[in-house]
Amino acid sequence: MVPSQNVDLTAIMTALGGRQAVQNILGVGPSAISNYVARGTVPTHARSKLYTALTERGYQVRLEDLSILCGPDMAQGATDQRRVLLIIGGGIAAYKALEAARQLQRIGYEVTGVMTKSAQQFITPLSVAALTNQKCYDDLFSLTDEAEMGHIRLARSADLVLVMPATANLMARAANGLADDLATTILLATTAPIVMAPAMNPAMWAHPATVANLAVLRSRNVHFVGPTDGDTACGEIGSGRMSEPSDIAAAVHKIMVKHPQSLVGKHAIVTAGPTVEPIDSVRFIANHSSGKQGYAIAAALAARGASVTLISGPVQLAPPTGVHCVSVQTAEQMLAAVNAALPADIAVCAAAVADWRAAHSQHAKLKKPSAGSATSMTLALTENPDILATLGRADNRPKLVIGFAAETEDLQTNAIAKRQRKQCDWIVANQVGGADDPIFGSDQNSVMLVSETAVENWPRMLKSELADRLAQKIAEEFSA
Repeated sequence: MVPSQNVDLTAIMTALGGRQAVQNILGVGPSAISNYVARGTVPTHARSKLYTALTERGYQVRLEDLSILCGPDMAQGATDQRRVLLIIGGGIAAYKALEAARQLQRIGYEVTGVMTKSAQQFITPLSVAALTNQKCYDDLFSLTDEAEMGHIRLARSADLVLVMPATANLMARAANGLADDLATTILLATTAPIVMAPAMNPAMWAHPATVANLAVLRSRNVHFVGPTDGDTACGEIGSGRMSEPSDIAAAVHKIMVKHPQSLVGKHAIVTAGPTVEPIDSVRFIANHSSGKQGYAIAAALAARGASVTLISGPVQLAPPTGVHCVSVQTAEQMLAAVNAALPADIAVCAAAVADWRAAHSQHAKLKKPSAGSATSMTLALTENPDILATLGRADNRPKLVIGFAAETEDLQTNAIAKRQRKQCDWIVANQVGGADDPIFGSDQNSVMLVSETAVENWPRMLKSELADRLAQKIAEEFSA
């Protein structure tokens, strides 16, 4: 032991990825971590493991007490602190936001507080301002702030927006696009990644309305930390307890160190949704597609700084924040929009383009044959343009062209053949058609990523998580 020097283990947990990550590094259980935190010190053998883990991740650390002197970004020569905008919701867990702010500051982040009116029933703007050394904002209609369009400035100056506690009310307003106070206005105006840490009564968390709002926010690439199971402030036990501040801060740090601005200066084209090919004024040919995966990919690329043009067939989704969306109906319109959006560095063809269209569509509704006459009808079809193949062979071809393949059988064989046939760089393939494992319309997906040199099987995950993983792989391709 080194009794003369206290160790701030909560800051270390934030830097290393949370409590579980530190447990894994030290090879101990949760009770040992709780004891270390309570005593403010760790055994000598644990101290050396933590020092090694921190320095391997690029931190500059004082050996005596493991204080973090400098984060990876600053060690690499960055001159500006990364900025976190902390939106504090109105719940008893609001006091934990102060601890999360403190942990983020200790590993090098600048934190600015924004409070809802209900949050001020639990903590004060003065306490937030004193802890962060920044003005705390709470009024959408402040004459001083809004003379300079303060809500837009706050939204655009942040590298990440953290909402904690994310109450049921705050999640509902965000999911429905309300902008009736400073917090929700910022959530609409920001182009930065958003992280929410929910906290509420277990029955409220399980309510269908909250479940639906959660799905909407996830489809827009909002990240969630928790909630966890345990005792809640109302005395009930269940899921709804807000995650610990060190785990929330660690999640924020994990997103930040992915360098979400790694695609700044790159232009990405993403196609999404189905195409609709008219037969007459009321009938059409189309493929199944909710557009959720393509929209999530567009949002993930935009979060990394790319300029994104999302070309979408008809879907029931709101365009992601910070993305230029072009709405189309047919495959020919989608191809024209893709050509108009070129040149581009990246093309992700996630749309379910109909392979065929009616050779001669008509405005008037085709009438069924009269009774007693022939009941069959022949519909002449013609092939639609192949958007992925066109991009793969184009003179102004994007550097990275990615296609999608929905297959009902022989997934790997068909995906490899499609990549070669379309002359694209990667194919993201998934198995569809299973009654017990629906993909169309689901919030989850499992895929196989096929490149020229490798085949990767990705486990089932949320489509937003898959989009983030794909965007990270794209960023790595351009940084190689």
